[in-house]
Amino acid sequence: MNRTYDVVVVGGGPTGSTAARICAKSGLKTLLIEEQATFGYPVQCAGLLSQSAFSECEVSMSSVLNTVSGADIHAGEATCSFDAGKTMAYVVDRGALDQEMGLAAADAGAEIQLKSIAYDISRISQTVSLKGISGSEDVRYSMLIAADGPRSGISRKLGIPRARYYLSGLQCDVFHSVSLDHVQIYPNAAPDFFGWMIPIHPDRTRIGLCGIHQVKERFSEFIRPFSKQILHFVSGTIPLGPPSRTYDNRILIAGDAAAMAKPTSGGGVYTGVRSARHAAETAIRSIETDDFSPASMALYEQAWKADFGHEILRGLRFFQIRQKISEKEMEKLIRILAHPDIKQIITNKGDMDRPSALIKALLTNPHMIPAYSIIGKGLLSSIYT
Repeated sequence: MNRTYDVVVVGGGPTGSTAARICAKSGLKTLLIEEQATFGYPVQCAGLLSQSAFSECEVSMSSVLNTVSGADIHAGEATCSFDAGKTMAYVVDRGALDQEMGLAAADAGAEIQLKSIAYDISRISQTVSLKGISGSEDVRYSMLIAADGPRSGISRKLGIPRARYYLSGLQCDVFHSVSLDHVQIYPNAAPDFFGWMIPIHPDRTRIGLCGIHQVKERFSEFIRPFSKQILHFVSGTIPLGPPSRTYDNRILIAGDAAAMAKPTSGGGVYTGVRSARHAAETAIRSIETDDFSPASMALYEQAWKADFGHEILRGLRFFQIRQKISEKEMEKLIRILAHPDIKQIITNKGDMDRPSALIKALLTNPHMIPAYSIIGKGLLSSIYT
């Protein structure tokens, strides 16, 4: 006889663990499926979480390696530095953070099944087919939450459109010292996104970049000065641009599986956990009211769009603009941002998770007028190409 659950969650990252924890805590019989042998590995993240993202995870400080209060942006000969004078982000061990979140789901009552792959799904029988160390089986569900990452197998089986863009990221830890309280950002290291140096220890730095084109070649050039100090490599994929639909019959798609990463930074923990909360609330309500209609499922999409959907849409527009900015133009832009009045706005209004208010404040400041030609050219190019 097939096992039956109220909720099956596929994917044991922060998104899936959060959804499973909330559903289980509400009293629903919940199963959390993870294809790896343990939560959090292999690591596929830079590990820099905003205060809001870290708070949303509801974890202890045990995974925190460092805290940062500002950033230095470098482009050619131009540098611009910002410091909020307080903790703005946490540098975390993502493996440890994911494990803590997975264990929290188990403590809430969710059943955990590791080393299992969801390889098929049936809307008609409401079953998901699993393959693991004990063989294959079909598991029945009343609701299924797909949190199975950028290449979501569940989304493919449902015919959900792919993300608009896929970024490739490469990263390594090296024996190298940078300012412990500032992240170093290098837009020209990857002209279609950016490169970074994140301090994780007084003598250890996390160096990486993300982009669309020539990522491997650009990364090799970026880390060339540290080639003899490398500890280990990490790679990952960032999906940008949610599909036109993030739900199906009794199925909700959340986090990276729905391409909800932030287009301005590539971070997906905040939006993933927020979407998990909306997915869990929708699943709980649908089961309690026995309402699995399309209108009930659509409430999930309405909820996450009202929460952070506008930030993603605006971020995508600026991501498109960024593709058209040359290295020389980026250097000019950084010089403009270094103006004291502009730096003050960034310090006061900067928000890694909800940057639209900052962008609006910047674009209405007269000191940004010299940047209009750069941003305007990129905007026109993004519209007509």
